[in-house]
Amino acid sequence: MRESFSIAGLVRPELEKLMPYEAKLYPEAIKLDANENPYPFPESLSSKIGELAAGDVLSRYPDGAALELRRDIAEYVGTEPEQVMVGNGSDELILNILLTFGTGGRVLITNPTFSMYKIHSQIAGARPIPVPRRGDFSIDVPALVCYARQPEAKVVFLCTPNNPTGNSTTLEEIEGVLQQVSCLVVVDQAYLEFGGEDALPLLKRYPNLIILRTFSKAFALAGLRVGYMLANTDVLRQIEKVRQPFNLNAFSQAAARTVLANRDVFKEQIQTVLEQREVVQRGLKSIKGVDSYPSATNYILFRTNHDSKVIFQGLLERGVLIRSLGGPELPGFLRVSIGTPEQNTKFLQALDQVMQQVGRD
Repeated sequence: MRESFSIAGLVRPELEKLMPYEAKLYPEAIKLDANENPYPFPESLSSKIGELAAGDVLSRYPDGAALELRRDIAEYVGTEPEQVMVGNGSDELILNILLTFGTGGRVLITNPTFSMYKIHSQIAGARPIPVPRRGDFSIDVPALVCYARQPEAKVVFLCTPNNPTGNSTTLEEIEGVLQQVSCLVVVDQAYLEFGGEDALPLLKRYPNLIILRTFSKAFALAGLRVGYMLANTDVLRQIEKVRQPFNLNAFSQAAARTVLANRDVFKEQIQTVLEQREVVQRGLKSIKGVDSYPSATNYILFRTNHDSKVIFQGLLERGVLIRSLGGPELPGFLRVSIGTPEQNTKFLQALDQVMQQVGRD
């Protein structure tokens, strides 16, 4: 007699309690929750990218090596194409790093930080180890080095500027870690175009350094999922073993090349975002009961003395979507992306109303 099927017996124990990542959609609200470029994609480039779908671009497999895009990225950042790997967003690259080097070992994560480092570590069969940041959200270099020197330590993740706190790590601090550890150090610089120090100068001196970048933020290609990493060729050669063939589709490759060729178009948008960041900072500081934190990015971390879910819901009821954080690491904290001037005004007005309301309740 055939035994009854039980899926529970097939699932890896470490995945049993892992909750799938869910990004809920609120189409009726102003979207200030995901740190995206708030401006419509430049119309002059939209037409160019639309033309890329002509011919056999969609009916043929893409260039699996993404050679032309890698050459363009190398020219943009100032390195060699052999030191560049592209992926279906930074998420795929993070998972590939962990599948290659992290499985069975420890992955050090400087919390609070980007949640996907922990999730991908668990998926890859690695053990995520939190190394708490200091009270000002700077990294604790001595503590991190101490953990990284343990035998099972495989990978360290440093996000700078850090998501969700908005502060950046100095090159001196990054180098202080690289000098003292033998495991891989992954420096995620998804928000570099908005601020922080470029870690690229360290790549020539430290073969255990990996740098992550993306087209999703400053370059407004979040919908096409284009990320890239910069690393020593020996490191990339190993990651190639787990990279999926044709992992970045032809359309995304061509769109990213178009963006790089016309990147001056985005400089004005970036500058406007930075100017609006200061406007939002001033607005937050003027609202009673709100404390905001300095930011080197296109978003701002702030907190209130109320449950972050209550503030989040109050804003959502007023048509504004931001990110609720909370939890033991960030109690009462929220994160707001910088939007257009009109969106920022609506957010600040709505937050002021919510704070007055919860103050009366």
